Amino acid sequence: MTKYFSRHKSDLKNKIERSLLLGSAASFALAGLATPALAQDAEEVDEATIITVIARKQTETLQEVPVTITAIGGDTLDKFQVNEIADVVSRVPALNVQVGGSGSGGQISLRGVGSSNISAAFDSAVAFDFDGIQVSTMRMVQAGFFDVQQIDVLKGPQSLFFGKSASAGVISIRSANPTQEWEVAGKGSYEFEENGYTIGGHISGPIGDTLGIRVAAQYQDIEDYVKLAPGTAAFNPDGSIRSTKGFKNFIGRVTLQWDPSDNFNANLKLNYVKNKNDGAIAHSDINCGANGVADPVYLLSGALIIPSNADCNDRDGLYHTSDGAAALTSQVPDGSAGKPRFENGIPYGETDIFLGRLRWDLDLSDTLTLSSVSGYMSLDAVDTDCYAYVGQFSPTVPANSGCSDPQNKTEQFSQELRIASDFDGMFNFMVGAFYEDRDIDFNTSQQGVNISFVAPDPVTGNTYDWYKKQNTKTEALSFFASATLDLTEQLELSGGLRWTDEKKVSRISVPYVHTFLSSTPAFINSGFFSGPIIFKDSNFSPEVSIKYQATPDINIYAAFKTGFKSGGIDNSALPSNSLLGFNDPDPAVRAAVADALKFKSETGLGGEVGVKAQFADRTVTLNSSLFYYVFDDLQVQNFDAATVQFQTFNASQLTSKGVDVEWGWRTPVEGLNLSGSLAYTDAKFTAPFVTTSGEDLDGRAAARAPKFAANAAFDWSVPMGSAIELGLNGNLQYSGSYFTNEDSLTDLKQDSYVSVDGAVSVGDPDGKWKLSLIGVNLTDKIWVNTSGGRPFLQPGVGDDLIVTQNRGRQVFVEAAFKF
Repeated sequence: MTKYFSRHKSDLKNKIERSLLLGSAASFALAGLATPALAQDAEEVDEATIITVIARKQTETLQEVPVTITAIGGDTLDKFQVNEIADVVSRVPALNVQVGGSGSGGQISLRGVGSSNISAAFDSAVAFDFDGIQVSTMRMVQAGFFDVQQIDVLKGPQSLFFGKSASAGVISIRSANPTQEWEVAGKGSYEFEENGYTIGGHISGPIGDTLGIRVAAQYQDIEDYVKLAPGTAAFNPDGSIRSTKGFKNFIGRVTLQWDPSDNFNANLKLNYVKNKNDGAIAHSDINCGANGVADPVYLLSGALIIPSNADCNDRDGLYHTSDGAAALTSQVPDGSAGKPRFENGIPYGETDIFLGRLRWDLDLSDTLTLSSVSGYMSLDAVDTDCYAYVGQFSPTVPANSGCSDPQNKTEQFSQELRIASDFDGMFNFMVGAFYEDRDIDFNTSQQGVNISFVAPDPVTGNTYDWYKKQNTKTEALSFFASATLDLTEQLELSGGLRWTDEKKVSRISVPYVHTFLSSTPAFINSGFFSGPIIFKDSNFSPEVSIKYQATPDINIYAAFKTGFKSGGIDNSALPSNSLLGFNDPDPAVRAAVADALKFKSETGLGGEVGVKAQFADRTVTLNSSLFYYVFDDLQVQNFDAATVQFQTFNASQLTSKGVDVEWGWRTPVEGLNLSGSLAYTDAKFTAPFVTTSGEDLDGRAAARAPKFAANAAFDWSVPMGSAIELGLNGNLQYSGSYFTNEDSLTDLKQDSYVSVDGAVSVGDPDGKWKLSLIGVNLTDKIWVNTSGGRPFLQPGVGDDLIVTQNRGRQVFVEAAFKF
C-alpha cells in the first residue's frame, strides 16, 4: 500500500498554514530586534567558533541550515563524562531516553514522539546516524560512545535525507577522524557513587603522505551500577549474597582516512562494542499504586501467591529485583540462549556490536561529486532476567517468576549512492539511492504461566513454558532527490522527495511448549511453524524549505516536512491458541491471524518556522523555532499485567506543537561562556484513541512530553599564570511534569524536577594535561522515564507499576593527557 499525505484532513492543513504564518511573523519580528547589532563582517569571524553540521548530506554551518538542531561538541561530552545516549538528555530538553529491557533494549522520545520500550519489532522514531550509517534499532542506546567529535540532535521529521525511521528526529554521532600531525591522548577516571573506573585513549596521525590513522579505545567497569535493597534474594555465582549489579563496557574504533588525489578521498571506520551486565532489568523499581501496598505475585489463578519484597519507596535508588525461582530456571530448553548459564536463575546480559562504514567521494568534474556510504552492522545481544520483578520466599530463597532469555541477533547491510552538484549559478541538486538488507532473529524461552511451579515438563525436564523463535527479513529501497534554488543573493528555496519501498517477511517457530500447556486447548503444540508473514509498504516523503538571509548574521526559514516510520510484524506474540489459525485450511483465517500481528506504518506531516541570529560581533547567538506536526497511526505497545499479554496497535493521531529556543553568549569576561535552551511542547492525542484499558485518550497529553523543559550552562576557563588554567563548568536541567505511559487517563505522572551537573579542573592551557573533579546529577534526583503494570497482578486488586528510572548521582575524579 502507498500512503500519500493528501489523506490528512483540510482542517489540519489550515491549522498548519495558520501556524506557519504566525510563526513567520514572530520570526521576522525577532530578526528585526536583532538587526541593529550585526555589523560584523563574516570574514572576520574566528573559525574556531563556527559549528558545522551535516543535516542535509552536506557540511553546512549550524546558523545557515534551515533545520532545528542541538549540537553538542566533543569538549562538552568530555567535561561531563557523556558516554551514552541517556547522558545527552541534560543538554536537549525535549529528549527522553530510557536504557534497558529485554525487547527493544531502550526507548527514545523527542517532542513527545517515540517508540515502545517493549517490542524489538518497532523501529525507533528517532533514528540513529553513526558516521553516516542509519540504524533504526533502539538497542543501540546501549552501545555507548567514545572519542566523539560532535553529537547533533535534529528535531522534527527528517525522512528526506535520513530515510525511514526518522519520523521524529535524528541523533547523529560523528566520531573523531585522523589528525594531520601525530597525537597521543589518554584519560582515566574513578567514580565514587557507583564504584567504577574508566580508562581510554587514542593515537592519531599520518602514516604517509596520503593516509592517516586513528585508533581509539575505552574500557569501563562499574561495580555498583544498580544497588539492591537490603534483604533482596539475589546472589553471585559463587553463592555469596549480591548487594549490587555491575556493568562493563568496551569500545574500540579504527579510522583510516585516505586522500590519494585532489578529486578522491575515502574514510573507513571499524567499531567494536562489547558490554556485559548483571541482568536486563537495571534501574526499574516498584511503584505501589493507589492502594499503597506491595502487591504479591499472583500465579496459576491464585493457586500460588508469592510475597513481594518491594518496600513502596520508588525514589531511594534501591532496587528489589530478586533472582529466578529454582523451580522455574533449573532447565532451559535446548538451543535457547540462556542454556546453561541462566540455569542458576542469576540474571546476566552480554552484547556484541560490530559496526563498519566506508565512505568515499569522487569528483566527477569541477561541479559534480559522486559519494558512496557503505555500512555493515552485526549485533548479538542476550538479556536474561525475570519479569515479575519481585518475589521471594525469604531473603535466601528467591522466587522471581516470568523469566526469559531473549537473544536478539541483527545483521544489517546498507548502501547509499549520491551525486551532488556545486554549480556557480543559482541552481544545485542532489540525487541518490539507498538500499538496506536486514535480518533479525529474536528467540527466547519464556514463562507466562510459570507452570513448572507445579512440576517440570515430564517429557523433557524443561522448566520453561515455551521456547519461541522469530526471524524477520527486511529489504528497503529508496530513491531521493533534492534541489536548491538561490532566487536572490539572500533568498533560497530548497526541497525534495524521497520514495521508499519496504518489505518484511517474518516466520515464527515454536520448537518447544511445556507438556502441561500443550495438552490444553489454550496453547499450541511443540514444533509449530507459521510460514511466511509478509508486510509491504511504500511511501512518498516530500520536504520544502525557504530561507531568507536578512543580514550576514540573521537567517529566517520556514519548512514543510513529512516523516515515515515503517510498520511490520510484532515479535511479542505468545504461543497461545490464537496462532493455530496459521494451520487452518481456509486462507481467510490464515490471513486474519497474520494481520493481527501486523502494525501499520507511522507518518508525520507539518512544518516549522525559525530564526537563527547572532549579534554583538557574533558573541551572542539566539536561535528559535516554532513547530507544528501531526503524526498518524502512532505505533503503540502496551502490556496487560493481569492477562500477561502484549497489545500492539496503532494510535489514531498525535499532534506535537511548540517552541524551541537556544542561546549562547561569549561574555566580555575572558574565557566565560554561557548557554542554554528552552523547549515548550504541547503534544497530545487529537483523535479517538481507545487503549487496552478501555479508556479513550483523545485530548490527553502524550507520554514523556513535559510542557516546559530547559537547561542553562556555563563554561569558564580562567588563566592561573602562563602554565595552568582553571576550568569551571556547570549545567542545570529542568523538566516539567509529564505522563510516563499511554494507557489510561490516570497514568502515573512524573513531577517536575531539577538536576545539576558541575566540574572543576586544573590543567595546561594547551591541553597537555588536566585533572578534573566532575559531578553528574549532584542533587541525586531520581525520576521516572516510563511506567507500566507489573506482571502477575491479581485481577481487579493489584495495581503495582514498574517504573524505569535514571541513574543517581555520579562523582568522578579524572586525569587526562595529550601530546
